[in-house]
Amino acid sequence: MKFADSKIEICRYFLYIKQGLDHWIVEYREDTSKRWVRLDPEILGQDVLDHPEDLGPGEFLTGGEAWSAFRQGKIDPASFGVYGSENWGPGEIRGNAVKDLAALNKVEMLPWDTWGRMEDAYKGETGPDYDELLDTLAAACAADDPAGITTLYARNDLTVPPELSC
Repeated sequence: MKFADSKIEICRYFLYIKQGLDHWIVEYREDTSKRWVRLDPEILGQDVLDHPEDLGPGEFLTGGEAWSAFRQGKIDPASFGVYGSENWGPGEIRGNAVKDLAALNKVEMLPWDTWGRMEDAYKGETGPDYDELLDTLAAACAADDPAGITTLYARNDLTVPPELSC
């Protein structure tokens, strides 16, 4: 979901596909071309990527995009996670999909915040119903469907509560 009176979306959770590392970037609406531009301010002026000011398709994946790619067998979930930690695999992708939904609803959180069924998801203990919910979440985010994104976020297991587990 985009800010109604701003050209800038919020920071979103992304996974860098070349290394599968948890990372955040920014997305903004470019008026001239009428498109959303993905920007990595952390690496501007470096030679990590050719164009960090306008990331190309597939250079970064949102949590929902990574979830869909995992479910379709296009990525190895073991290659996605948090550098320097034991946090890798499908659980990390699940967590980033939910965090991306929160970010699209303009809710700020820290990278280690958890809520709803996330702790169980990290452990792989949520079951097929949660995975199907994340399929729906990923589809709504990919479609840039503000109403669908807002409706999904209203679910108790997806809404960031006033107090978080860190």
